[in-house]
Amino acid sequence: MYDISELKRCIGDLYEKHRGNNGGNVASYIPELGKANPDHFAISVVTVDGQEFSVGDSQHEFTIQSIIKPLAFLVALEIHGREKTLSHVGVEPSGDAFNSVELNPRTRLPYNPMVNAGAIAVASLIKGASPEAGVAALLQRLAIAVGRELRIDERVRDSESMTGSRNRAIAYLLHNFDVIDEQIDHTLHQYFSQCSVLVNSRDLAMIAATVANLGENPMSGKEAFALTYVRDAMAAMFTCGMYDYSGEWAYRVGVPAKSGVAGGIMAVINRQLGISVYSPRLDERGNSVRGIAVCTDLAEEFGLHAFEFMNPGSNFLRDA
Repeated sequence: MYDISELKRCIGDLYEKHRGNNGGNVASYIPELGKANPDHFAISVVTVDGQEFSVGDSQHEFTIQSIIKPLAFLVALEIHGREKTLSHVGVEPSGDAFNSVELNPRTRLPYNPMVNAGAIAVASLIKGASPEAGVAALLQRLAIAVGRELRIDERVRDSESMTGSRNRAIAYLLHNFDVIDEQIDHTLHQYFSQCSVLVNSRDLAMIAATVANLGENPMSGKEAFALTYVRDAMAAMFTCGMYDYSGEWAYRVGVPAKSGVAGGIMAVINRQLGISVYSPRLDERGNSVRGIAVCTDLAEEFGLHAFEFMNPGSNFLRDA
């Protein structure tokens, strides 16, 4: 068993250990993301009993990018239920890059909600009566999970839209196979907007802790996501959340997680805590280099892996 003070010490040590790791590069295919400071680095932790601590640039805001995908999937499940939602997007790992222009050849559906094709299908399911309404509804849900109002980075959204030819190709492919309706521009507005939500490292850890806490914000006690579908999002993150690194992540780290090309990683330790790492230097798969290193070390240090048997009991935390 490990106490909070030991976890705090470990987070500080890992920050010092990995802050000099300059491997990888910031995302440049979206021009606004290419302006990120490559030296920014933060680690944040929030426990399900409301304790939180961070090191580094934890107040620096960046766009959530693909980390929104499991949360949007949760919202779609709540609105439409499993049967309808899964008639538009599958839950199988693809083994391919996150932006592949392809569907599952057997089902003619996107492989899963964590790749762009699946996320665009989900965006179509949760878009509102107007482009503004769907985005506002998602922001309202995120505000409950985070505990503060969030906003869209319009420059990033516009940059994504202007350079989003590949995502437009995916959307038209989806429409061709009747996965999404004819409101393609509306769907893409929802998709580009939700990827452009501004968060900081602490926010991501709070969202992860809310998911870990069965959908309830651990500070306010308010329900952000329905308990019924929290397991669905965690399952999809576990098998598909780290793009074509997902299998190795499951093997080495062994917890549900989602990465984003702005440099964030959000990891969920079920019923225990949420972890986030922010560092915009990415590997060739689009995952944060420092983020993967920190989470790998943390999982090994505390036995966080879902199939770790050296750490008996359902909770490795106790009061200091």
